[in-house]
Amino acid sequence: MTKQQPEICDYEGSDYQERFWDRSDRQYEDRVEEIALRRLLPTGGRRILEVGAGAGRNTLRYQGFEQIVLLDYARSQLELARERTGQSERYVFVVADAYKLPFAPGVFDAATMIRTLHHMSSPLEVLQQIRATLCSDSTFILEYANKRNLKAIARWFLRRQDWNPFEHQSIEFAALNFNFHPASIRSWLREAEFEPQQELTVSHFRLGIFKHFVPVQLLVGLDSLLQWTGSLCQYTPSVFVRSKVVGEQAAFSQSPLWRCPACGSMDLEPQSDHLHCKGCERKWSSRDGIYDFKESN
Repeated sequence: MTKQQPEICDYEGSDYQERFWDRSDRQYEDRVEEIALRRLLPTGGRRILEVGAGAGRNTLRYQGFEQIVLLDYARSQLELARERTGQSERYVFVVADAYKLPFAPGVFDAATMIRTLHHMSSPLEVLQQIRATLCSDSTFILEYANKRNLKAIARWFLRRQDWNPFEHQSIEFAALNFNFHPASIRSWLREAEFEPQQELTVSHFRLGIFKHFVPVQLLVGLDSLLQWTGSLCQYTPSVFVRSKVVGEQAAFSQSPLWRCPACGSMDLEPQSDHLHCKGCERKWSSRDGIYDFKESN
């Protein structure tokens, strides 16, 4: 029996970057996430994979890496990211399904997935896909939406929500929008052969009343101090986890980068406007500097 493909949250044509980040009061969230990422990210490396890169909000924060591969399901988001980063050969833009990553084993020595896992109905599958692309001793930084946050706990005690924030199962609070329990995240990471090393709690003051009355710089400073409590407990809406690859894995591989997501072949021949898979004869388009693995010719 063929395994059913999980449903995908598609931001194609969305004004998410402008509406949610550029025009909204999200300066606090952006700055505290930058702090957490800087604390967990290696100072440098050869090639990093950014899963769910979107419009490239975090991409310029990976400057210590020789090559940065941005992956998103929405081509329109990557077009915005390319405008932000420029068309340097240092950046590789890839349209693909995170459940079927088009990369060979061991071609990355770091990966990040920020504000993306909460759209995944099968998070373990995605984590296993990412793990397969990483070489030995790699670092993986994951951000997830925490169901066991103080706001949810208060609402549950006041009987203003039905679901229990202390139970381990995920909660889908809107279509393809999930909150996860910290224990479940750690369990999935270990099952996917990652070993969690450090956790940071982020966005302690993600409430309108704080952002309206307290200066952003003060909120950021307080949040920066409180992030370190993540090693003891996790009660914020956002949690960052740094993990290391464990188990058997190959050393870093410079090339080939690609693996056909349809047949698994790593024999993909570059052409002027596509990658030709010699394993299944599919042609994966490459247009305007963006590789597209969603549909083949």
